[in-house]
Amino acid sequence: MPERATLERARRARRRGKVPYTQAGEFAREEFRHVRRRKHGASGRKQAIAIDLSKARRAGMRIPAKPKRS
Repeated sequence: MPERATLERARRARRRGKVPYTQAGEFAREEFRHVRRRKHGASGRKQAIAIDLSKARRAGMRIPAKPKRS
């Protein structure tokens, strides 16, 4: 579960009318901090971004799914 401060910052961004990816940026910052402090084993930047988008979706942010490639 995301930290309380991260959720508050994301909710504040939503109230201000920011786009969903900006709201998810708070989760990205938290995730990068966790990677630096070795809290879990995300092996790279892309994996950390996938983890934070997942956390944001579970927290209720309306982030669209990755577009399908044709």
